[in-house]
Amino acid sequence: MPTLNKIRTAFAGGRGCVPTDPRLARLRIAITAFFAMDGFLFAGWVVRIPAIKAQTGADAGALGLALLGVSAGAVAFMMITGRLCRRFGSHAVTTASAAALALSIVLPPLTHSATALGLVLLVFGAAYGSLNVAMNSAAVDLIGALRRPVMPSFHAAFSLGGMLGAGLGALIAGSLSPTVHLLLLAVIGLLVTAVAGRSLRAHPAPVVPERLPVPADGPRTGPAGRGRRLVLVFGLIALCTAYGEGAMADWGALHLSQDLAAGPGPAAAGYAVFALAMTAGRLSGTAVVQRFGPARALIAGGTTATAGMLLGALAPTAWAACLGFAVAGLGLANIFPIAIARAGEAGGPDGVAAASTVGYGGMLLGPPVIGFLAEAYTLPTALTTVALLAALAAGIAYATRRAHHTGRT
Repeated sequence: MPTLNKIRTAFAGGRGCVPTDPRLARLRIAITAFFAMDGFLFAGWVVRIPAIKAQTGADAGALGLALLGVSAGAVAFMMITGRLCRRFGSHAVTTASAAALALSIVLPPLTHSATALGLVLLVFGAAYGSLNVAMNSAAVDLIGALRRPVMPSFHAAFSLGGMLGAGLGALIAGSLSPTVHLLLLAVIGLLVTAVAGRSLRAHPAPVVPERLPVPADGPRTGPAGRGRRLVLVFGLIALCTAYGEGAMADWGALHLSQDLAAGPGPAAAGYAVFALAMTAGRLSGTAVVQRFGPARALIAGGTTATAGMLLGALAPTAWAACLGFAVAGLGLANIFPIAIARAGEAGGPDGVAAASTVGYGGMLLGPPVIGFLAEAYTLPTALTTVALLAALAAGIAYATRRAHHTGRT
């Protein structure tokens, strides 16, 4: 089989070949490490929010405004990072952004007011958004060289890192102060950055000659214009699934406890099974995309998520709702990774930046929209909008299925 792969590599346009270059294997390990570290650090910060809230003396409203700093900083730097990747390369920007994220995580526990917390979270959010664009851009370059749709595996590493960070935080939150805990995470993050960043610096990003660059200016027709339109399409698909992730994180447990009278254990299990199902789905995502192609994977994922969220929102019992959440997690798992990868193919680092910014907007939009609709109607009714947007993602993927031209390998 390795011999056959080498022979296939010699042919121009030999889609589906799997390069045996060990350099690519090392790059894949390094990029995976950055995805895992990103999820690990972010989850570690999230589990200490209650303690930092008490430290700053902020009420719920002030804390909510302060937490918007993460989103504002991330969105502001996502588009800038696309330009930085074009100028300095995605590997250099990934390493620098990861170091900035690790350093900035020590800042929140040093604050003593909601205003100061919001300001330092702008810095933390900027580093978080920049790292997400840069490492996804690096992943897109590697995927082009590997000629395998392995983006879901990178996002599975993010999910696993998040689960590890949350689990570690739950274990040590009672014995370590937020300052010591987050300082420990910063040290771990810097160590990972030093080791994985060395691999990135030692090996330049693979060149994928078939990708046409999207110029900053010029006519909006032809390949460049089509590339921009595709980036927006995939960004919209990413938004639909990120909306569901944000809504589930903030409202899933409340739905189980408030509407279905679930106890604390089953209520917490709702989001846990959703997250576990997403992780499992991403771990198997590469095989799914290879077998069925990105268009069919997006359509099937959106359809599955629609059915799962309808069950989760409208089920009469907590355990049936948990089953629905698990099905929804499986459906949503690979939509965002596939959409970002396809946007990168269409527009390079700028495409990743644009689609990430649009997609991240869905995560920002989901929780407040759900809250508004829950107040106006009911929370189960509000949660059906997750199913509606998942169906919209499937519909968009079906309508643009001919644009998914590199799915099978």
